[in-house]
Amino acid sequence: MFKFLHPRDEIIEIINRIYQNGMTTTSGGNLSILDDDGSIWITPKGIDKGSLIPKNIVRVLPNGTVDGIHEPSSELPFHIAIYKARRDIKAIVHAHPPALVSFAITRKIPDTRIVPKASEICGKVGYAKYALPGSNALGAVIASVFESGHDTVLMENHGIVTVGNSLFHAFQKLETLDFCARLTLKANILGEVKVLSNQELELSRKEIFLDEFEHTSPSSKEKELRKKIISLIHRSYSQNLVTSTEGTFSARVNDDEFIITPWGMDRKYLSEEDLVLIKNNKREAGKKPSRSVGLHREIYRNHTFINAILIAHPPNILAFGVCDKKFDTRTIPESYLVLREIPKIPYGAELGKSEQDLSSITNLISENTPIILCENDCIIVTGSSLLQSYDRLEVAEFSAKSVIASKAIGEVVPINKSEIDELEKAFGI
Repeated sequence: MFKFLHPRDEIIEIINRIYQNGMTTTSGGNLSILDDDGSIWITPKGIDKGSLIPKNIVRVLPNGTVDGIHEPSSELPFHIAIYKARRDIKAIVHAHPPALVSFAITRKIPDTRIVPKASEICGKVGYAKYALPGSNALGAVIASVFESGHDTVLMENHGIVTVGNSLFHAFQKLETLDFCARLTLKANILGEVKVLSNQELELSRKEIFLDEFEHTSPSSKEKELRKKIISLIHRSYSQNLVTSTEGTFSARVNDDEFIITPWGMDRKYLSEEDLVLIKNNKREAGKKPSRSVGLHREIYRNHTFINAILIAHPPNILAFGVCDKKFDTRTIPESYLVLREIPKIPYGAELGKSEQDLSSITNLISENTPIILCENDCIIVTGSSLLQSYDRLEVAEFSAKSVIASKAIGEVVPINKSEIDELEKAFGI
């Protein structure tokens, strides 16, 4: 996606994502890219982050000359200091996501072991002591933390800085740590937060090996399903139900044939052609399916009424998955009717390390149990169609958000047994 973009366009693309995702303000944050000739492309000083265009981006030459219609960001000194400290760094992101600022002003660091892959994406998370914004002193403080081997740095009473060998990699670190922070804050409202051990984290590093087949003539049904999956994965990204690195959607085409999202590709920019067809346990040639492909295959194989599976990471419902509290669907009639019961399973079964693990999930799923919450990982949502599954995903997240918000005013009073019985009778469930 970004390989052939000019640095100006790449910065605009990423700053738009940061701003639209609520991770910075009109005046806050700055991004930069180190060019091969030593020039630094950087966001301008005092220009609205919500309406930047390529011509607003400033180029600072190695000799300090400024090329552009604006002044460079006032935080240019710490960008320069970081690039000097680490020759492997090619891009920097600085922003003020509210959840991470919460940690910065309480002088704590989010634990990336709350979910798998986060520690792998973020690298070592460091902490930089406070210094005056825009000063050389701030640059020296931050650069020293990166020089010690950290890839993500929380700034005391300020914000966050992430680095990478590309601007997108730096953005992924920001997005992932912000997700960990939001998840931790929500889970702390509910109960005691659990983090994963190093041994548990190793379970997620699983390679998938499937034979290939040449796919030459997609049916009209397959084309339609590809379009629907892409539409919903893009919607999910905009609604923070998935991240750029996490979230797997699939849809059944025929008995032993389904389409699934690929592994390792940015969810925001997925296209119909990126999706992978799985047929007779073989993958479409030249494509790499999600690592959860085995779980999807087993669910489809054992449940003919299921035609769509969504694995997502919504922060509100997942907050129940990383703490010791059970999510009760008996909040409002819609929640119970759409979601039914949502069991929580121990971490690791969803990773399919054994046939027994996969069986434990497929046996748990039924028409009365269409959703499973996987401890410290994800939510698995099934349905007879993509739209039904997506509705269930949204309702689960909205319901969980309401429950967490209610903690500020009182305890949740669920619908009672007689009211549940009345609902089940009225709606024939």
